Amino acid sequence: MARGRLWGVGLGPGDPELVTVKAARLVGAADVLAFHSGPHGRSIARRIADPYVRDGQIEEPLVYPVTTGTTAHPDGYEGAVRDFYDEVAVRLAGHLDAGRDVVVLCEGDPMFYGSYMYTHERLAGRYETQVVPGVTSVSAAAAALGRPLVERDEVLTILPGTLPRAELARRLADTDSAAVLKLGRTFGTVSGAIEDAGRGPSAWYVERASTPDQRTTALRDVDPQTVPYFSLALLPSPTGQRSMGQSAIGAVVPEPLSGNGLAPPCAPGEVVVVGLGPGEEGWLTPQAKRELERADHLVGYRTYLDRVPVRSGQTRHASGNTVEADRADHALALAASGARVAVVSSGDPGVFAMAAAVVEQAADERWAAVGVRVVPGLTAAQAVASRVGAPLGHDYAVVSLSDRLKPWDVIERRLDALAAADLAIAIYNPASRSRTWQVEAAQQVLLRHRQATTPVVVGRDVGGPAETVRVVTLGDLDPSSIDMRCLLIIGSSTTQVLARPGVNGDPGQPLVLTPRHYPST
Repeated sequence: MARGRLWGVGLGPGDPELVTVKAARLVGAADVLAFHSGPHGRSIARRIADPYVRDGQIEEPLVYPVTTGTTAHPDGYEGAVRDFYDEVAVRLAGHLDAGRDVVVLCEGDPMFYGSYMYTHERLAGRYETQVVPGVTSVSAAAAALGRPLVERDEVLTILPGTLPRAELARRLADTDSAAVLKLGRTFGTVSGAIEDAGRGPSAWYVERASTPDQRTTALRDVDPQTVPYFSLALLPSPTGQRSMGQSAIGAVVPEPLSGNGLAPPCAPGEVVVVGLGPGEEGWLTPQAKRELERADHLVGYRTYLDRVPVRSGQTRHASGNTVEADRADHALALAASGARVAVVSSGDPGVFAMAAAVVEQAADERWAAVGVRVVPGLTAAQAVASRVGAPLGHDYAVVSLSDRLKPWDVIERRLDALAAADLAIAIYNPASRSRTWQVEAAQQVLLRHRQATTPVVVGRDVGGPAETVRVVTLGDLDPSSIDMRCLLIIGSSTTQVLARPGVNGDPGQPLVLTPRHYPST
């Protein structure tokens, strides 16, 4: 006799109309319907499936022996549950061996914090088995709120409320959107962790999503004594928060729907582009520090974000180094929801950095009401110059050798003109892994107008742990020793290297000077 098949069938979050067509068909066709319940005998999964059950089917209630950590089992709660699932597998295997198809009814999705998976582990290797997915409680909760879970490249984190408070807070502070399940007795821990992470104003509570008893409200308004196990906390998309209102004290309150079915947007917030300086913590200005501390969201290249201390209540949005326009657009969208957003930038944000990208994107009519400010920072050129004296003491120019956003022939013409004009030149972005020939090409252009003995300051990782500063000549500059972390200062015709006597016969660090006076004066 042919053996029966095992099905793990997801029935969705509670509304029988959210059961998939396939799930409904399998429930009606099954020889045996198995479903879990607590000691009270009531099964949510069986209730959801009721419209699809037919007369004559065998029903197998799978009653948990214990639903909390208290048990007389010699191996404690884990031992009692392990024995229970072993016994379930034996019972269902009896039906399968007799040729009966068994459907295990599962609320939500069978493989999403579901009890079915433990039966699957015990029987899937012995019998033909198939899992039918279902709508999860997280999806139902987002639908109940009318808020998107995630947008664009945001990150969604799913967490069990049984984690320790500190662990929950750490994970909540480091994600865009989140859902925390298994509330009930854990509600106090979860709500505390959400506040610790600074996410309280944007946290929602959803109870029994999609059922007639569904309830949604701001998490801060929930009485902990009324929270059932089948509820969750939701932090929706921060971009989508523009459809949420803020009360005068910062608590989230539902907005009434307008005639088009959409909630009116919040008053727009503000984007502040903040310069971190070149690296040394002491070079961060007090104004920049204040703006970083008061921001709701920090947006930036991940290497620069790592330099900003983690603060409770902030959401960090890290991205790669070549998506400036997308990063700026994301920051403006967050601000449009009423948030305070800091876009972090190394050095000064107005020098080959994020200020230009944000200002350019802010010209779009979508962001007309969003405020934009720029907080300056110490530039890399200033930092390198300070290590050797005053190589930029007179007129100077700043040039980037990166040809990612402008063609090399433009860079070459500008270098030629600046060298002919006898300006000291600070050169940013001299080389990278993929740009290996530009330094040598620039060196040859400069030598058309400058002596080979012209001083060149090579600063690498200035302000960082691997800082080095060298003074060489233009003719002796080795292009292969230059990488993306370097900044070059090319002297003018008047730039001098001044030797210092040092101490105890050792020569001191030479100083580099471009005098403020010019020979003709």
